[in-house]
Amino acid sequence: MPIPRIRLGGPAGPDCSTLVYGTWRLLNDAIPTPEALCARLQHCADLGITTIDTAEIYGKYLVEEALGAALARDPSLKRRLQLVTKAGIYVPNAFHPERKVAFYDARGARLIKSAEKSLRFLGVETLDLFLVHRPDWLTAAEETAEGLARLLQDGKIRAAGVSNYSVHQFETLQHFLGGRLATNQVEFSLLHMDPITDGTADQAQRTGAPLMAWSPLGGGRLLRDDDGAGRRVRETVDGMRDAHPGLTVEQAAYAWLRMHPSRPLVILGTNRLERIAHAAEGAEVTLSREEWYALWTAAQGRRLP
Repeated sequence: MPIPRIRLGGPAGPDCSTLVYGTWRLLNDAIPTPEALCARLQHCADLGITTIDTAEIYGKYLVEEALGAALARDPSLKRRLQLVTKAGIYVPNAFHPERKVAFYDARGARLIKSAEKSLRFLGVETLDLFLVHRPDWLTAAEETAEGLARLLQDGKIRAAGVSNYSVHQFETLQHFLGGRLATNQVEFSLLHMDPITDGTADQAQRTGAPLMAWSPLGGGRLLRDDDGAGRRVRETVDGMRDAHPGLTVEQAAYAWLRMHPSRPLVILGTNRLERIAHAAEGAEVTLSREEWYALWTAAQGRRLP
């Protein structure tokens, strides 16, 4: 079954796969060669996972360059993939030893500079989706919107969005950007259901800007034996396999997210090809309403209110 797709940011925005390959941990293990990383991206694209999520800060500012080197090995990938990156977090690092503390900066000029650097590192002319990585409490939303609007106007990005914004922060920036925010990338999983209760998911439905869900396995807690909630979820998934032969906990967790009417795009956090393939295979899994609530109950460790 093909990976479902969704268009972000209106008719001119990117047509994204609802399973997304995330590169937050790309350099955590053995650092892949450009050839190996190119092969991994090709494999993702062949599976239908064509949307790639990264950020300026990932890998201590090295991941975008690694992706660019991989894409240079097969320029045709640039036409098959949708590249998502984020900016706005700046920390002390080898390139900027003068920095003494981490800080946020969502001023328009700073975002434009970061986006232009991402274009160079990734080796593309346009970013499919550019996100403000964290809300900057010292920058007026109007100034952030001006920077995003300039990037859109100049064709350097196809769509703009945010990450880790509250409902009110999203609404304020959306006002100044004329309703053009395409998504809010937030932590969302069976073990972190805040978007359901804090209004974020409701806002996504109201605005038509789907969420992007990071850490969909609860930072790996769903797979750990020492986590009570994760253990209860796994036991519940065990009981679902008569209806869903071969169902894995990961597939169930992703299916649980996809069922929500906020239409989350699920960001995979693994570098292992077999787990990426299993996630793609699970795209055909559709839970019943009772199964969805059974997983909710297991994760919460209590009955419905």
